[in-house]
Amino acid sequence: MPATEEKRCLECGEPLRGRTDKRFCSDGCRNLHHYRINNAPINYVRNVVNALKRNRRVLAELNNGPEGKTKVHRDRLLEHGFNFMYHTHVHRTRMGNTYIFCFEQGYLELSENWFMLVRRDEYLERSGDSSARSGAGSAGRPDEQHGHRDTDQGE
Repeated sequence: MPATEEKRCLECGEPLRGRTDKRFCSDGCRNLHHYRINNAPINYVRNVVNALKRNRRVLAELNNGPEGKTKVHRDRLLEHGFNFMYHTHVHRTRMGNTYIFCFEQGYLELSENWFMLVRRDEYLERSGDSSARSGAGSAGRPDEQHGHRDTDQGE
């Protein structure tokens, strides 16, 4: 008869006793094993969502212009905790302008360190949450806000 290899706990490596299909030596090892496997992806997603929310909040706080647009320096964004690595989408216009958005709040890079902050209220209106706008009027399309009469690609 060939010698059978002794099964060990997947978490701590202790020898297993009891049922032949047993994988863990205790409930504690089983819980810890599943926590480690499942928690890492959850923490990553949580951190990304928190960064997106923080970016949106920073843009909304600094974009206090009368028509939903404000010119701001890069340092001011960074001072408030803005992280340029995280955004929800990019909007490119036919004129070649590239707007970066965190939900309905966005920005257009004007020069190396200056940005035009914009708000695209139509995103809120589509979701039925137009009451959540900050400011009085609708900001409209980004290029209308920046002074261009540009149309979206594909429209």
